[in-house]
Amino acid sequence: MEKRQHSVSKLLRMTPQEAKILESKAREADMSESQYLRLMITQKPNDYPEVRKLLRELINEVNRIGVNINQITHSHNSELYSSDDKERLIAYMRKLNTAVAKVVDVVGNQ
Repeated sequence: MEKRQHSVSKLLRMTPQEAKILESKAREADMSESQYLRLMITQKPNDYPEVRKLLRELINEVNRIGVNINQITHSHNSELYSSDDKERLIAYMRKLNTAVAKVVDVVGNQ
C-alpha cells in the first residue's frame, strides 16, 4: 500500500463477533486491523495480498513458458524442430492460457 499520513481518527463500534472476524481476516492478510479496514474501503484488487501473490505466480509462469518457447524456436531455426516440440509448444500455450484465466477469474470476482 502507498505510504501516506493518517491523521483522522474514527471511533468504530462493533459486536464482539464482528471484532473477532476483523481480527481474523486482518491476521490472514498479514495486516493490521487499520490497514485491513482501509483496504476494504478502497477496494483496489491489486492491494489484496492473494491477488498480488497470484499475479507474481502468473508472471513467473509466463517467464518459464517464455524460456521454453524460446528454446523450441531456437531448435526450429536450427532445423532441429520435431513434432514433439510442436506438441510441447501447444501444451505450454494451454498451460499459459489456464494460468491467465485463473488470475482473471480471481481478480474479476473481487
